Amino acid sequence: MNKYETLYIISPALDEEGTKALVEKFNNLVSEHGELESVEEWGKKKLAYEIKDHKEGYYVLMNFSANSEFPTELERNFKITEGILKYLVIRKDK
Repeated sequence: MNKYETLYIISPALDEEGTKALVEKFNNLVSEHGELESVEEWGKKKLAYEIKDHKEGYYVLMNFSANSEFPTELERNFKITEGILKYLVIRKDK
């Protein structure tokens, strides 16, 4: 099991319920395939540059442990999920 950190940005066009549903969806996905260590919802913040015509986004930071194949599956889910503006998954050093 490797340790990972991911930061993803949710579109501000979603309502509060939609945002909570996406956060819950990814928390459940990580819990099914690994061990979710922490989730920090940073809330809405201004973006450094416009992404898909949005000037702000809802930031979520997640730390988890999983096998080495899971980050690819997580990135695939980020790509196909409507409402995700950007994401980044990195492996933490030991």
